[in-house]
Amino acid sequence: MGDILIVDDDAQLRQSFEKLLTPEGHTVRTAASGEAAIAQVEAEVPDLVIMDVRMPGMSGLEAFRAMHDIEPKLPVIIMTAYGTTETAIEATKLGAFDYVLKPFENIQDILGLIGQALEAGRFMRSRVELDVAPDTAAAEAIIGKSKPMQEVYKAIGRVANTDATVLIRGESGTGKELAARAIYQHSLRAAKPFLVINCVAIPETLLESELFGFEKGAFTGAVNRRVGKFEQAHGGTVFLDEIGDMPFSIQSKVLRLLQEKSLERLGGRETIPVDVRIIAATNRDLEAALAQGRFREDLYYRLKVVTLWLPPLKDRGQDVALLAEYFLSRFAKEMGLGNPGITSEAKLILQDYQWPGNVRELANAMQKALIFSRGYPIRPEDVSRAVGGETPGREAGEKQAEEIIRQWLRQTLAAGEGKEVFEECMDYFASLLISEALDLTGGNRSRAAKLLGISRPTLLSKIDKYRLKVHTSVKPEGS
Repeated sequence: MGDILIVDDDAQLRQSFEKLLTPEGHTVRTAASGEAAIAQVEAEVPDLVIMDVRMPGMSGLEAFRAMHDIEPKLPVIIMTAYGTTETAIEATKLGAFDYVLKPFENIQDILGLIGQALEAGRFMRSRVELDVAPDTAAAEAIIGKSKPMQEVYKAIGRVANTDATVLIRGESGTGKELAARAIYQHSLRAAKPFLVINCVAIPETLLESELFGFEKGAFTGAVNRRVGKFEQAHGGTVFLDEIGDMPFSIQSKVLRLLQEKSLERLGGRETIPVDVRIIAATNRDLEAALAQGRFREDLYYRLKVVTLWLPPLKDRGQDVALLAEYFLSRFAKEMGLGNPGITSEAKLILQDYQWPGNVRELANAMQKALIFSRGYPIRPEDVSRAVGGETPGREAGEKQAEEIIRQWLRQTLAAGEGKEVFEECMDYFASLLISEALDLTGGNRSRAAKLLGISRPTLLSKIDKYRLKVHTSVKPEGS
């Protein structure tokens, strides 16, 4: 929830905003003039300002400029009466997040816009840390020391200070949005807007007007001119997420924006210069989409000036434990809990899992495990429960293994009449189980005993009984 400052000389309107936003969980502050609002921003920067244009004394635009001198990344929504939309558009060009017309017709639209502005402000101000220590509990970070992730860090560093278009590719849950924000925050446009557009989340009928804006009368319901996200982000960066799902009819207009650095609003004829950097992302096979005629070839090459590949978690085995420790530290801090840590046996289980949902799935699993750990270190059974009790294909694999074992047991029983079949089978399976535990722990008897749930002396006696050979894995210090 956010800390929202309402600036308007109309006391009734300020009170209405308080009644609307407080039940939504927001903290609401108010100011009756631009001068009073600036003083509040100087004392403590809010998460969002909603401000009228026309007020006694300092105008809303003058107050807006002063606020942005204090905090350039502060999102401001401008309010204006009918007939003064040109002033509101001017405010948007100066960097206001958006504008709304008074009187308000749809409260849900206002709440939706406020939510978008708060999210945009968080994206701009919340720094994405790169390769930090797992126990820092940074709110948002890209964690990893594996070779694939080192290449990602290098690529971000090389491309950030350029204006090159970047195409981020990778499976769902690999952190494409975090990478886009890291590029933005290390760029020369870091003090300008950063807007996120999910090309799947917005219906095709609305996406074009959302991106490019529209003129009054462009379609039924277009009662006023509206600027689009590209104009709102003038001087800044637009992140087009899931661009592989962008409708073909809109791709040509995005191509024109990239080529000519200008656009036309829907229903308009005026060419409007726009300076934005585009970062796009997709988990789709764009090459297949090209072959099928679902994605424009010329836009494809315009977008992939620089391509950044984010590796799936299954290819980052050595990063899994680091990520698990980071998420435990982060979620413990967010929930006001002590960090219980995670056992080495649980880390082994994590590393063995394939993580089809990638980093997002691991984060969810660690949050769930933390909630149900009751303050104890995260154990293998906690991990199993957190990922749904099974690894990919585990249920089918277990059934197949069970059938094989049953067939072997039938043959053993048929051929073993008069022998101590029960003891022989139990010893056989016990020796296999102990051997696997020792292999899994690199020959570490103490850790193998913990995995098996038996004491170390009992394990040693079983090793002697079954005459098992123990191969100890010796690793360099710090690995």
